[in-house]
Amino acid sequence: MAAKSGGQLIVDALETHGAERVFCVPGESYLAVLDALHDASIPITLCRQEGGAAMMAETYGKLTGKPGICMVTRGPGATNAAAGIHVAMQDSTPMILFIGQIESGMREREAFQEVDYRQMFGGMTKWVAEIDHADRVPEFISRAYHVATSGRPGPVVLALPEDMLVEMADVAQPAPWTQVETYPGLTQMAELQKRLWAAERPIAILGGSRWTEDAVAGFTRFAERFAMPVACSFRRQMLFDNLHPNYAGDVGIGLNPKLAERVKASDLILLVGGRLSEMPSQSYTLLDIPQPSQPLVHVHPDAEELGKVYRPTMAVHASPSAFVKALEGVQPPNELKSPGAAEAAHADYLSWSGARPKTPGDLQMAGVMEWIEDNVADDAIFTNGAGNYATWVHRFHRFRKFATQAAPTSGSMGYGLPAAVAAKLTFPEREVICFAGDGCLQMTMQEFGTACQDKANIIVVLVDNAMYGTIRMHQERHYPGRVSATELVNPDFAAFARAYGAHAETVLATEDFGPAFERARASGKPALLHLKIDPEALTPAASLSQIREAALKKG
Repeated sequence: MAAKSGGQLIVDALETHGAERVFCVPGESYLAVLDALHDASIPITLCRQEGGAAMMAETYGKLTGKPGICMVTRGPGATNAAAGIHVAMQDSTPMILFIGQIESGMREREAFQEVDYRQMFGGMTKWVAEIDHADRVPEFISRAYHVATSGRPGPVVLALPEDMLVEMADVAQPAPWTQVETYPGLTQMAELQKRLWAAERPIAILGGSRWTEDAVAGFTRFAERFAMPVACSFRRQMLFDNLHPNYAGDVGIGLNPKLAERVKASDLILLVGGRLSEMPSQSYTLLDIPQPSQPLVHVHPDAEELGKVYRPTMAVHASPSAFVKALEGVQPPNELKSPGAAEAAHADYLSWSGARPKTPGDLQMAGVMEWIEDNVADDAIFTNGAGNYATWVHRFHRFRKFATQAAPTSGSMGYGLPAAVAAKLTFPEREVICFAGDGCLQMTMQEFGTACQDKANIIVVLVDNAMYGTIRMHQERHYPGRVSATELVNPDFAAFARAYGAHAETVLATEDFGPAFERARASGKPALLHLKIDPEALTPAASLSQIREAALKKG
């Protein structure tokens, strides 16, 4: 076996573990790795800013369950990438961030762009390390894959000192990474069956990661056997067919009041995979802390999450996939105690999501969503970042299939565009639609160049109300009429997209959206549809003036 450089060993390790793409912004600090990638089988996506690159890697991890790979340079490159790392941590997404690092002999001198990455990323990753010796590269990368994917998945950071990358070593690669699963015990499943038989108002809430298409199908069969209402956690609507008669809606921002009451009144909550954190729990009001008043069966792949916030009546340490396999043996009683509960919950969901509120202005987002629902395939992937505009997707789009949603539970602005690029590169045969607000898009707008360079033919639906809408909403509620730092002077977004060589149009009226979308589809290019909506159309439920007037009356 011939000796190889540290840079070559890193690329060899990525090939061994099945890396399918590297998202990066180049830097002189890891030139040896870039050189090794020149002859590798792994394609490189060259991004415009490290935050976008990290969000693309996170999206790959979210949609596939395998670690997304991101490479950035030291100092400013790493600090920029922190935005995507935070998304991966809060969203429980496997990813590995490689950071070029100063030479090891220069440490502790505050050398050019020197950062202590253990301190910087220690609180928002699963593991941070520096690879000091080339002969340990296979060991560290194997560990990184296993740490990123085991238990509650999350991000891993590996720093790469420049001198290590050119050091030569003769060392073998280990066997490829495989997913570690944790299964529930037979006794636990027997106890769960007894609890299910005794419950009169059970409800399931699905969330988190570690799901697969087979697991989603398996849980659907379980829900059908028990006629159980099933809800999905915040931005995890793809975990259950939204038009299935057992679907109860999403437990997220702007929760259907009837669903909230159903959760509160339940006599058995089956929480699978998720953490029920601040957003889905309605600021921790759905369940009491630490002891919920409702009996809670919490299923999670990480033992440390069980009892961390809510003390469960029954804690099941298992991944969603493994738990669902065990559910195949759980059978319903001869007579269900609430046979019509699922149908009633689904009817409430259809009524809630089926309403098409009229908002101020000529361009009605309700009409836009109606056209999309009638003209977009069930396997289309929807991405978005953060902002009031995302409500239109979360409330009114019916997710039908697994791996069709990429949205940050961390509420990170700027996520939608890089996420769409990664989704299209990962699933080129599927349509990918990015929803973005004018403030949200401008956080990572430069990644439109990445889409054009890699021919990722996404369609961006840009909802422009010339303000940071969500912040303005809260501003009007708490400080009505006192507008400060929320109004935006925006560019001609369509001209911006055309400057990259993309297809772009400006849409001013509802009836113009459908034809514009069809032209975007037919263009064979990345596309942007610039929707200018009335600034009064702040949310589906209330206009800007209504929110302000209500706050003034409240005093």
